[in-house]
Amino acid sequence: MGVTTKDIARICNVSRTTVNRAFSNTGRISEETKQRILKTAEELNYRPDILATGLKNGRTSTIGVLVFDVKNQYFAQMLNAIELSAQKKNYFANISLHEKNKQQEVEMLQRMVDYRVEGIILSPVSKDKKFEKTICALEKPVVIVGNKVSDKIPFVGIDEFQAAKDAVGLIASKGYKRIAFVCPPLADKTRENIYSHEQRNAGFEAAVDELGMEGISVGKWDYLETVKDCIKKSEEKTAVFCSGDIYALEIMKELRKENLNPKEDYGIMGFDNIGFLDYVMPRMATIDNSVEAVAESAVETLFKMINGEDVDKEIIVPYRIVEGDTL
Repeated sequence: MGVTTKDIARICNVSRTTVNRAFSNTGRISEETKQRILKTAEELNYRPDILATGLKNGRTSTIGVLVFDVKNQYFAQMLNAIELSAQKKNYFANISLHEKNKQQEVEMLQRMVDYRVEGIILSPVSKDKKFEKTICALEKPVVIVGNKVSDKIPFVGIDEFQAAKDAVGLIASKGYKRIAFVCPPLADKTRENIYSHEQRNAGFEAAVDELGMEGISVGKWDYLETVKDCIKKSEEKTAVFCSGDIYALEIMKELRKENLNPKEDYGIMGFDNIGFLDYVMPRMATIDNSVEAVAESAVETLFKMINGEDVDKEIIVPYRIVEGDTL
């Protein structure tokens, strides 16, 4: 069994209250006594029971983070940024995955509350009013990233709609008049929360309409053959804009088998600017959705809520266009 404050108090011949004052640097205690207690604690390798202390003062120095998965590099980058931001505040991030399972999402949220996290950052798959009530019933600060749930729960993200419009504008500026938008999650819009992809699709549709371009929307998971037909069977050089970099990489891989090269035979642009793109040639055009800035802003917003401060219900972080060499 580890050393306790009771042991240190006995060895130093002081009360446990005095020991606690030395550790917290509060209350009336002489410098000599404080240093003697701290030195004894160090010699005995004393480690405070953080959970017990937290339960006493209502603080556990832990936040919960619940996202889709870590197979998508976007979430891996986000989790890394959240963890580093939490560490700067001497907090621990309890990270869990719901893998698009709605029941598991609710269970993990409730379990985090049971583990006394002080607040939660959530990238949700659920979206209905019932889920909104579930979040509010947690009685914990919750910040949403990725897919907005409602105007009642603080959301941090980028302007997905405008980012997609800007992407189409870039494509048009390169001389393309025909563009296919590949957004597989649209196939799941009746079952899942795909707010971010729906906003990107809306931005795409608005842009092609305003610019008078020929726009083709591909909202299914088996998109490769459709995209190949769009490119190979058209006399007009076609650009492909994808709602995620991973879809664009799959398309480039497939078209390479057909000896079709980006920029020469077709244009292609992704969304997210995942770190892996730094190792792909040619460098793919994409939208940098500022995942680190979103994560850091989500942490800052959550801590304001934990400390009882008012926060905006929607925090929009700037994005950036990466022109690359594929248009």
